[in-house]
Amino acid sequence: MHDLSCALLILGGGPGGYVCALRAGQLGLDTILVDKARLGGTCLNVGCIPSKALIHAAERFHSLSQAAHTPSDLGISAAPPSLDFAATLAWKDGIVAKLNSGVAGLLTRAKLRVVTGEARFLDGKRVLVQTEAGPQIIRAETVVIATGSAPVELQSLPFGGKVISSTEALALPEVPARLAIVGGGYIGLELGTAYAKLGAKVTVVEAGPRILPQYDAELTRPVAARLAELGVTLLTQTKAKSLSPDQTALLVEDAEGHQTALPADKILVTVGRKPVTTGWGMQELVLAQNGAFLRIDAQFRTSMTGIFAIGDVTGEPMLAHRAMAQGEMVAEIVAGQPRRWDKYAVPAVCFTDPEIVSVGLSPGEAKAQGLEIKTGLFPFQANSRAMTTQRSDGFVRITARADTHVVIGVQAVGAHIAELSAAFTLAVEMGARLEDLAQTIHAHPTQGEALAEAAMKALGSALHI
Repeated sequence: MHDLSCALLILGGGPGGYVCALRAGQLGLDTILVDKARLGGTCLNVGCIPSKALIHAAERFHSLSQAAHTPSDLGISAAPPSLDFAATLAWKDGIVAKLNSGVAGLLTRAKLRVVTGEARFLDGKRVLVQTEAGPQIIRAETVVIATGSAPVELQSLPFGGKVISSTEALALPEVPARLAIVGGGYIGLELGTAYAKLGAKVTVVEAGPRILPQYDAELTRPVAARLAELGVTLLTQTKAKSLSPDQTALLVEDAEGHQTALPADKILVTVGRKPVTTGWGMQELVLAQNGAFLRIDAQFRTSMTGIFAIGDVTGEPMLAHRAMAQGEMVAEIVAGQPRRWDKYAVPAVCFTDPEIVSVGLSPGEAKAQGLEIKTGLFPFQANSRAMTTQRSDGFVRITARADTHVVIGVQAVGAHIAELSAAFTLAVEMGARLEDLAQTIHAHPTQGEALAEAAMKALGSALHI
């Protein structure tokens, strides 16, 4: 093959990489995107999208099962449902395939070149790609590294056989009768909740004192209560040790050193994700790192001239929407625009049941920074729309500076609360004041009214509590 050349080469077709390519195309940059597999990366193929599809299907099945076995206040009854799990997975895969095609279509319409294959740096300006047609060398003026992240593997529980990662958990041939989950973070609890609703007996093993340690305890209590209702067993301050000698159980150890064998058909390990810094020739470069991550500045520049990095490979928060925003911005920087990363508000959403949203500072984080604050919390038990959906667990909580009333954080937990994350993020990013939120007319009856009511509570003028 003859060598290819371009102004901008992007390694990785995940959310950060393909958005970077699309924006670069809009700006007239001659761009090549290299990806080793299907476009969309972890998020689209084996992460965010398929997991949300599974979560939705599980909720539908669970609702029907409840209607069949439990008297309903609504006067609704149903016959016991059946589950064709293969059909469920086919539906999930269809959504992924459709979105894959959508991304590919966008890149084609933008007249961008896509090369599929394993890429490896030869030096700071050349990359060798092993394609199906043979080796391909690409020369670029500028390179963006967007190689993403991968599940962390435990040495005592390597992936294989009964021990699976989130990737395999989204493609199991059947619902396991007994599912042990190692790690009480958002990935494990999202998938654990889904499988519990599909009929699995789920046990979560968490080494720390509580689940979802990245959120404060006030936010996680409704999630823990719901898990208990679903029959999920939570074992906190418990360490996963290894598989039993006969491979039928997970051996765990509690804080007192007592060991127990948990029978399990599958063991899902979700103890975090790590940046993908191997397999693409990083050793041929001289890139400074922050721990395991690539070090970047406020314009996504690495320590080597002409090489940028975005997304999970650059550190926390490892979120698809952060990578997308970075991808858009770095394309503009390469095109000569004066952009810098100054995003104050990056929302984090946990799709458990109920869902959790956090943006900006929590009250504890604000106090740790020495800030004087006002807080307001409005429970969904006092929200008419939540009551009419029979899901009034949770609340919206606002944190604002005491002196200026500028909102510096919004956290919430509740059914479908993820759909309000944009409003929460906008309030923090725009520097809204409590008065702005309290005096904005919110449609009634909606869950969004809780945002205004929380602001009123912080101002001392709450109406409905």
